[in-house]
Amino acid sequence: MKGFETMKTTPRPVSKVEFDKLFQTVCNWGRWGADDERGTLNYIAPEHVRRAAALVRSGRSVSMAVPINTVAGPDNPRPAAHYMVQNYDIHSDRGEPQFCTDFLASEFHGDCHTHIDALCHIAYQGKLYNGKPASAVTSHGPTLQDITAFAHGIVGRGVLLDIPRLRGVKWLEPGEAVTRVELEAAEKAQGVRLTEGDVFVFRTGHHRRRLELGPWNNGYDGEGKAGLHVDTIPLLHERKVAAFLPDGDGETVPSNVEGVAYPIHALQIAAMGMVCADSLQFEELVKVCEEEKRWEFLVVAAPLRLPRDTGSLFNPIAIL
Repeated sequence: MKGFETMKTTPRPVSKVEFDKLFQTVCNWGRWGADDERGTLNYIAPEHVRRAAALVRSGRSVSMAVPINTVAGPDNPRPAAHYMVQNYDIHSDRGEPQFCTDFLASEFHGDCHTHIDALCHIAYQGKLYNGKPASAVTSHGPTLQDITAFAHGIVGRGVLLDIPRLRGVKWLEPGEAVTRVELEAAEKAQGVRLTEGDVFVFRTGHHRRRLELGPWNNGYDGEGKAGLHVDTIPLLHERKVAAFLPDGDGETVPSNVEGVAYPIHALQIAAMGMVCADSLQFEELVKVCEEEKRWEFLVVAAPLRLPRDTGSLFNPIAIL
């Protein structure tokens, strides 16, 4: 889009006072009752699901997950462990058929594991979403707001906003921020608009950069990562967006907020109760969207039904 080509956005500094005021402005505590654990998933009503299902035209389905990563790297200090438990060289005396089995162990969070966060995953100033105490999460796991609150899945209209496409670049560089003005410009350029109950699919090109340049340390002791500026959060609140699916984790590192290392996570999860994921990839999806010339589709995503857990690996699917 004219005016955004090769644009680079340096994050505007935000004071702690400004941030805390914004936290209160977008706070959804009590909106759906004192004991609500679904947060913004409440925005997705049956009619939203029916309308989203009507977007399926070609029937093409695309995974938005990265392959589970078993290789250690600067952005994957704790890789998944996978090994075979039984192969066909162990022959059963019980006769046919024969079986092979394997084992997978992985943490659910991190920059190389496509995962969804439970609402108990983030506390701000000692409080979880809905004002619940952070002490509700113990060494035995959370006693509320665990991932089973999303057990029936996230199904709705996905809207992809492709910021590298808007800027005319392959990816955003580490540390760059995406503002509200850019999100609205991307909507206009792609002919879509985020509305109530939508699943916001946010592309910075993080995964493409990793594929082409290799892994990098995207934490505070490394190069960082591109993501949203906090001035975008009121837009998501006003539009009643139900879920956020970014490549990377949607967060600009280093933070642009004084004294708050991960402000987007704090605002989305702790304040808004927003259903959020991390570390997706859209390189296959953008090709299909370009071919079909549309950036809205049905999203179907299902976390594992694992009680007392702070998140889950998952494989979100876009269906066009």
